[in-house]
Amino acid sequence: MKTIRKVVDSNVNSQSNYTQAVDILNAGEVVAFPTETVYGLGAIATDDEAVKKIFEAKGRPSDNPLIVHIGTKEEVELYIEEIPEVAKKCMELFWPGPLTLVMNAKPNILAKSVTAGLHTVGIRMPDHPVALQLLQQLKKPLAAPSANRSGKPSPTEAIHVEEDLQGHIPYILDGGSTGIGFESTVLDVTHEPPVILRPGGITKEMLEVAIGPVIQPTKVEQNMASTPKAPGMKYTHYAPDAPVYLIDCNEKIASEAIQKLRTEGQKVALLAPNNFANINADYFFSIGEEGVKEEMGATLYHALRACDKTEATIILATTTSDDGVGAAIMNRLEKAAAGQWYTL
Repeated sequence: MKTIRKVVDSNVNSQSNYTQAVDILNAGEVVAFPTETVYGLGAIATDDEAVKKIFEAKGRPSDNPLIVHIGTKEEVELYIEEIPEVAKKCMELFWPGPLTLVMNAKPNILAKSVTAGLHTVGIRMPDHPVALQLLQQLKKPLAAPSANRSGKPSPTEAIHVEEDLQGHIPYILDGGSTGIGFESTVLDVTHEPPVILRPGGITKEMLEVAIGPVIQPTKVEQNMASTPKAPGMKYTHYAPDAPVYLIDCNEKIASEAIQKLRTEGQKVALLAPNNFANINADYFFSIGEEGVKEEMGATLYHALRACDKTEATIILATTTSDDGVGAAIMNRLEKAAAGQWYTL
């Protein structure tokens, strides 16, 4: 299968690119497209055979549910039994945007592969002009996880999708770099109070200002779920080829760790803020200014992917506090490192 990548911008050819993408989706195939978080790999969410092609292309476990993307808020009632008041408030305040709401699905409408056998489904309305144009022209829901091989860092540029899925999917809509750089917050509103299943750009603090108390489970509590209710809860994710180890955001500690690893014959890649650039790592990838978490989030996956283009045998990634979007950043880092910390 040849993969075609089409740039979508303001030129006259863009409309034909959308039309081609819609035709491919309606033919039961998959299409990669940008959102404000990461690139997604979409198939029509009511077509089980089409949705199975997402799992095949990604090598994704079948018990990992998919998020459904819609182009208008009004579509929610087509797929949800009863929309809770708290969900309506979240939709009003945060949609379009990086917030997925898990609600009880209407039976026998969405593909079984979307819900992974659960009675719930996560739905969101993305805040990206290309995604919205595609969804509104298609007039159907798209099941869409990140457009990468399962377990690898999520794609924030179309070239990342092409590197991972060339020959596995037919079409990529190239809308440039994504903005936020990591996946949406997933909020389960079937509970009282609501539960954050995956942290993201809409933070616990932002949600509590809007809707009151929200639970954010510990990593141990999340890992207890045998069948995950949201993507990213059960399996190792976001990992480059070389093993990743977390390390405190401290220049002295990082320098000593690198010296020790190099004496052991390791080639070390360091993911850290700009002020770590003078530390003698074999490869250095900046994740922005220290303490600027939005910048760290936007560059994290790009930096993890860049490590695969080096000869690094080990990757050290500096951590951050877990307040605000730091919770999402640490969630992704801990998944990439499989919980491993480097200690001297």
